[in-house]
Amino acid sequence: MDDPSNLSTATLAEQVINDNATAFAVLMKRYHTFVYGICFAILKHRQDAEDATQETFSRVLRYLHRWDPRRPFEPWLATVAGNRSRTHLARRRSHSPLSDSIEPQSTAMTEALAASAIAEEIRLALRALPTRQRTAFELFHDCELSYDEIARQMDCPVGTAKTLVHRARKQMVSALRDRDVLQSSQRRAS
Repeated sequence: MDDPSNLSTATLAEQVINDNATAFAVLMKRYHTFVYGICFAILKHRQDAEDATQETFSRVLRYLHRWDPRRPFEPWLATVAGNRSRTHLARRRSHSPLSDSIEPQSTAMTEALAASAIAEEIRLALRALPTRQRTAFELFHDCELSYDEIARQMDCPVGTAKTLVHRARKQMVSALRDRDVLQSSQRRAS
């Protein structure tokens, strides 16, 4: 029998759908850091991110049969994690105490808001990319896959995977410069 940790995500998903608890444990272990990173980026609170991560995997177990194994798994998983985090965020906002809204802003809060604004600009630039470039970029940067792994996931040559990631980077930098999020090298030199 194959070591479940060596199985492809599609094979693991098939086994999870067929009630294989070991396959689900491997899938969770493989993607826990990825999901937690998304949840924490949205919620900015460790315990809330842990809760949203658990809710994400609960949803994955329940709705994994809806994932199309011909498509990359990570974007689907990221969508589930993002939805769970935003739901958690909405619940938190609706139950936040009144004192939270009248506390003065600290330097850390100002920096966090600035970081959040930059993160939103990056998300907007990422959304504007063509689908294949966005997927390749996310697989490389968010999932930390190699070009070979991206090529397998996207069913394309390695050179195409490299080109997609490179073009995505160039378009993102250009979009961020156009929106004055990044300074061009000429402005920095002056």
